[in-house]
Amino acid sequence: MKQYAGFIALAALALAAAGWMRFGQPSQNAPAPQETERTEPATASPANAAPRAQGSGFDFYVLSLSWSPAFCASDAGRNSRQQCGTDRRHGFIVHGLWPQNASGYPEFCGKDRNERVPDALGRAMFDIMPSMGLIGHQWRKHGTCSGLSQSDYLDTIRAAYQRVTLPKEIASGTAPRTLSADAIESAFISVNPAMTKQGIAISCDGPKLEEVRICMNKDLSFRTCPQVDRRGCQSNAADIIPIR
Repeated sequence: MKQYAGFIALAALALAAAGWMRFGQPSQNAPAPQETERTEPATASPANAAPRAQGSGFDFYVLSLSWSPAFCASDAGRNSRQQCGTDRRHGFIVHGLWPQNASGYPEFCGKDRNERVPDALGRAMFDIMPSMGLIGHQWRKHGTCSGLSQSDYLDTIRAAYQRVTLPKEIASGTAPRTLSADAIESAFISVNPAMTKQGIAISCDGPKLEEVRICMNKDLSFRTCPQVDRRGCQSNAADIIPIR
Protein backbone atom coordinates (compact mmCIF):
# COMPACT_ATOMS: atom_id res chain seq x y z
CA MET A 1 0.00 0.00 0.00
CA LYS A 2 2.85 2.36 0.70
CA GLN A 3 3.80 2.27 -2.94
CA TYR A 4 0.31 3.52 -3.87
CA ALA A 5 0.02 6.08 -1.09
CA GLY A 6 1.57 8.82 -3.20
CA PHE A 7 -0.78 8.12 -6.10
CA ILE A 8 -3.83 8.14 -3.78
CA ALA A 9 -2.79 11.50 -2.32
CA LEU A 10 -2.32 12.99 -5.77
CA ALA A 11 -5.74 11.69 -6.86
CA ALA A 12 -7.39 13.24 -3.80
CA LEU A 13 -5.76 16.59 -4.53
CA ALA A 14 -6.93 16.43 -8.17
CA LEU A 15 -10.53 15.74 -7.10
CA ALA A 16 -10.46 18.60 -4.61
CA ALA A 17 -9.11 20.98 -7.26
CA ALA A 18 -11.82 19.92 -9.72
CA GLY A 19 -14.49 20.56 -7.10
CA TRP A 20 -13.14 24.05 -6.39
CA MET A 21 -12.99 24.84 -10.11
CA ARG A 22 -16.68 23.91 -10.41
CA PHE A 23 -18.11 25.36 -7.20
CA GLY A 24 -15.54 27.81 -5.84
CA GLN A 25 -15.38 30.18 -8.83
CA PRO A 26 -18.32 32.39 -9.72
CA SER A 27 -20.16 31.28 -12.84
CA GLN A 28 -20.03 33.62 -15.82
CA ASN A 29 -23.72 32.90 -16.35
CA ALA A 30 -24.75 33.76 -12.80
CA PRO A 31 -27.03 36.80 -12.49
CA ALA A 32 -25.31 40.05 -11.54
CA PRO A 33 -25.93 41.30 -8.00
CA GLN A 34 -28.94 43.62 -7.85
CA GLU A 35 -28.25 47.23 -6.99
CA THR A 36 -29.78 48.23 -3.68
CA GLU A 37 -32.88 50.30 -4.27
CA ARG A 38 -32.50 53.92 -3.26
CA THR A 39 -34.78 54.93 -0.42
CA GLU A 40 -33.97 58.64 -0.18
CA PRO A 41 -36.82 61.01 -0.98
CA ALA A 42 -36.75 62.63 -4.40
CA THR A 43 -36.65 66.02 -2.73
CA ALA A 44 -34.43 66.17 0.34
CA SER A 45 -35.58 68.06 3.37
CA PRO A 46 -33.74 71.32 4.10
CA ALA A 47 -31.71 69.66 6.86
CA ASN A 48 -30.51 66.98 4.45
CA ALA A 49 -30.06 69.34 1.52
CA ALA A 50 -27.83 71.77 3.38
CA PRO A 51 -24.06 71.29 3.22
CA ARG A 52 -22.30 70.07 6.34
CA ALA A 53 -20.45 73.35 6.84
CA GLN A 54 -22.79 76.16 7.92
CA GLY A 55 -21.91 79.82 8.06
CA SER A 56 -21.51 81.97 11.15
CA GLY A 57 -21.42 85.63 12.15
CA PHE A 58 -24.69 86.68 10.49
CA ASP A 59 -28.44 86.02 10.74
CA PHE A 60 -29.55 84.59 7.39
CA TYR A 61 -28.77 84.41 3.65
CA VAL A 62 -30.23 86.16 0.63
CA LEU A 63 -29.90 84.11 -2.55
CA SER A 64 -29.95 86.50 -5.50
CA LEU A 65 -30.89 84.96 -8.85
CA SER A 66 -30.11 87.24 -11.77
CA TRP A 67 -32.09 87.05 -15.02
CA SER A 68 -29.10 86.87 -17.34
CA PRO A 69 -30.79 88.24 -20.51
CA ALA A 70 -31.50 91.51 -18.67
CA PHE A 71 -27.89 91.79 -17.51
CA CYS A 72 -26.58 90.99 -20.99
CA ALA A 73 -28.76 93.75 -22.45
CA SER A 74 -27.10 96.30 -20.16
CA ASP A 75 -23.88 98.21 -20.85
CA ALA A 76 -22.04 96.14 -18.23
CA GLY A 77 -23.28 92.88 -19.71
CA ARG A 78 -22.17 93.67 -23.23
CA ASN A 79 -18.57 93.60 -21.98
CA SER A 80 -18.94 90.24 -20.22
CA ARG A 81 -17.94 87.62 -22.79
CA GLN A 82 -17.94 84.77 -20.26
CA GLN A 83 -21.59 85.33 -19.38
CA CYS A 84 -22.95 87.12 -22.44
CA GLY A 85 -20.93 85.83 -25.40
CA THR A 86 -22.77 84.78 -28.55
CA ASP A 87 -22.67 81.12 -27.50
CA ARG A 88 -23.97 81.79 -23.96
CA ARG A 89 -27.69 81.22 -23.45
CA HIS A 90 -28.28 81.59 -19.74
CA GLY A 91 -31.58 82.20 -17.96
CA PHE A 92 -31.47 82.52 -14.18
CA ILE A 93 -27.93 82.46 -12.82
CA VAL A 94 -26.66 83.05 -9.29
CA HIS A 95 -25.66 86.64 -8.68
CA GLY A 96 -24.68 85.86 -5.12
CA LEU A 97 -25.45 84.32 -1.74
CA TRP A 98 -25.31 87.17 0.74
CA PRO A 99 -24.95 86.92 4.52
CA GLN A 100 -27.55 89.25 5.98
CA ASN A 101 -28.40 90.63 9.41
CA ALA A 102 -31.72 91.78 10.80
CA SER A 103 -30.49 95.29 10.08
CA GLY A 104 -28.05 95.69 7.20
CA TYR A 105 -25.40 93.25 6.05
CA PRO A 106 -21.65 92.72 6.46
CA GLU A 107 -19.33 93.09 3.50
CA PHE A 108 -15.62 92.80 2.64
CA CYS A 109 -14.72 90.95 5.84
CA GLY A 110 -11.42 89.58 4.52
CA LYS A 111 -8.03 91.18 5.00
CA ASP A 112 -7.07 90.99 1.32
CA ARG A 113 -9.36 92.98 -0.99
CA ASN A 114 -7.57 91.39 -3.98
CA GLU A 115 -7.90 87.75 -2.88
CA ARG A 116 -8.53 85.51 -5.88
CA VAL A 117 -10.62 82.39 -6.29
CA PRO A 118 -8.54 79.67 -8.01
CA ASP A 119 -9.70 78.73 -11.51
CA ALA A 120 -10.16 75.11 -10.43
CA LEU A 121 -12.79 76.19 -7.90
CA GLY A 122 -14.40 78.96 -9.90
CA ARG A 123 -14.79 77.24 -13.26
CA ALA A 124 -16.61 74.34 -11.61
CA MET A 125 -19.38 76.88 -10.89
CA PHE A 126 -19.75 78.15 -14.45
CA ASP A 127 -23.05 76.34 -15.03
CA ILE A 128 -24.71 78.61 -12.45
CA MET A 129 -22.19 81.49 -12.06
CA PRO A 130 -20.66 81.91 -15.52
CA SER A 131 -17.91 84.45 -14.83
CA MET A 132 -14.68 84.34 -12.82
CA GLY A 133 -15.03 88.08 -12.26
CA LEU A 134 -18.47 87.57 -10.70
CA ILE A 135 -17.32 84.64 -8.56
CA GLY A 136 -14.23 86.48 -7.30
CA HIS A 137 -16.19 89.64 -6.46
CA GLN A 138 -18.90 87.71 -4.63
CA TRP A 139 -16.31 85.88 -2.55
CA ARG A 140 -14.47 89.06 -1.57
CA LYS A 141 -17.58 91.11 -0.81
CA HIS A 142 -19.90 88.49 0.69
CA GLY A 143 -18.19 85.12 1.03
CA THR A 144 -15.53 86.48 3.37
CA CYS A 145 -18.35 87.39 5.78
CA SER A 146 -19.87 83.90 5.79
CA GLY A 147 -17.43 82.22 8.19
CA LEU A 148 -16.75 79.63 5.47
CA SER A 149 -13.75 78.71 3.37
CA GLN A 150 -13.84 79.47 -0.36
CA SER A 151 -14.67 75.85 -1.16
CA ASP A 152 -17.42 75.59 1.45
CA TYR A 153 -18.91 78.93 0.42
CA LEU A 154 -19.13 77.88 -3.23
CA ASP A 155 -20.59 74.52 -2.20
CA THR A 156 -23.21 76.40 -0.17
CA ILE A 157 -24.06 78.59 -3.16
CA ARG A 158 -24.70 75.49 -5.27
CA ALA A 159 -26.78 73.87 -2.52
CA ALA A 160 -28.86 77.05 -2.18
CA TYR A 161 -29.43 77.20 -5.94
CA GLN A 162 -30.48 73.55 -5.99
CA ARG A 163 -32.89 74.22 -3.14
CA VAL A 164 -35.01 76.44 -5.41
CA THR A 165 -37.30 75.09 -8.12
CA LEU A 166 -37.51 77.56 -11.01
CA PRO A 167 -40.98 78.13 -12.51
CA LYS A 168 -40.83 76.86 -16.10
CA GLU A 169 -43.11 79.52 -17.51
CA ILE A 170 -40.51 82.16 -16.58
CA ALA A 171 -37.22 80.25 -16.60
CA SER A 172 -37.71 78.86 -20.12
CA GLY A 173 -37.28 82.37 -21.54
CA THR A 174 -38.64 81.31 -24.91
CA ALA A 175 -40.57 84.50 -25.64
CA PRO A 176 -40.87 88.03 -24.28
CA ARG A 177 -43.31 88.32 -21.40
CA THR A 178 -44.61 91.05 -19.15
CA LEU A 179 -45.71 90.10 -15.64
CA SER A 180 -46.30 92.02 -12.46
CA ALA A 181 -43.77 91.59 -9.66
CA ASP A 182 -46.53 89.95 -7.64
CA ALA A 183 -47.19 87.41 -10.41
CA ILE A 184 -43.48 86.54 -10.60
CA GLU A 185 -43.39 85.96 -6.84
CA SER A 186 -46.53 83.82 -7.07
CA ALA A 187 -44.95 81.71 -9.83
CA PHE A 188 -41.96 80.92 -7.60
CA ILE A 189 -44.15 80.18 -4.59
CA SER A 190 -46.35 77.82 -6.63
CA VAL A 191 -43.40 75.47 -7.25
CA ASN A 192 -41.74 76.07 -3.85
CA PRO A 193 -44.56 75.51 -1.35
CA ALA A 194 -42.44 76.38 1.71
CA MET A 195 -41.71 79.84 0.28
CA THR A 196 -43.91 82.80 1.26
CA LYS A 197 -44.57 86.28 -0.10
CA GLN A 198 -42.61 87.71 2.84
CA GLY A 199 -39.53 85.68 1.90
CA ILE A 200 -39.05 86.68 -1.74
CA ALA A 201 -38.45 90.01 -3.45
CA ILE A 202 -38.23 91.06 -7.09
CA SER A 203 -35.61 93.53 -8.32
CA CYS A 204 -36.27 95.55 -11.49
CA ASP A 205 -33.95 97.52 -13.74
CA GLY A 206 -36.34 100.18 -14.98
CA PRO A 207 -39.15 98.25 -16.65
CA LYS A 208 -37.17 94.97 -16.83
CA LEU A 209 -37.04 92.00 -14.46
CA GLU A 210 -33.50 92.07 -13.07
CA GLU A 211 -33.31 89.63 -10.14
CA VAL A 212 -35.29 87.40 -7.81
CA ARG A 213 -34.07 87.46 -4.20
CA ILE A 214 -34.94 84.64 -1.83
CA CYS A 215 -34.30 84.56 1.91
CA MET A 216 -32.93 81.42 3.56
CA ASN A 217 -31.85 80.29 6.98
CA LYS A 218 -28.32 79.00 7.44
CA ASP A 219 -29.59 75.46 6.81
CA LEU A 220 -31.01 76.79 3.51
CA SER A 221 -34.65 76.42 4.51
CA PHE A 222 -36.88 79.26 3.32
CA ARG A 223 -37.70 82.06 5.74
CA THR A 224 -39.39 85.44 5.86
CA CYS A 225 -37.38 88.66 5.65
CA PRO A 226 -39.59 91.77 5.73
CA GLN A 227 -36.58 94.07 5.47
CA VAL A 228 -35.64 92.54 2.10
CA ASP A 229 -39.22 92.23 0.89
CA ARG A 230 -39.90 95.92 1.53
CA ARG A 231 -37.10 96.91 -0.85
CA GLY A 232 -38.48 94.79 -3.69
CA CYS A 233 -39.85 96.06 -6.98
CA GLN A 234 -43.62 96.58 -6.93
CA SER A 235 -44.03 97.05 -10.67
CA ASN A 236 -47.29 96.00 -12.29
CA ALA A 237 -45.47 95.37 -15.58
CA ALA A 238 -41.98 93.85 -15.44
CA ASP A 239 -40.63 92.91 -18.86
CA ILE A 240 -38.94 89.49 -19.03
CA ILE A 241 -36.40 89.61 -21.86
CA PRO A 242 -36.23 86.26 -23.69
CA ILE A 243 -33.11 84.12 -23.83
CA ARG A 244 -31.36 84.69 -27.19
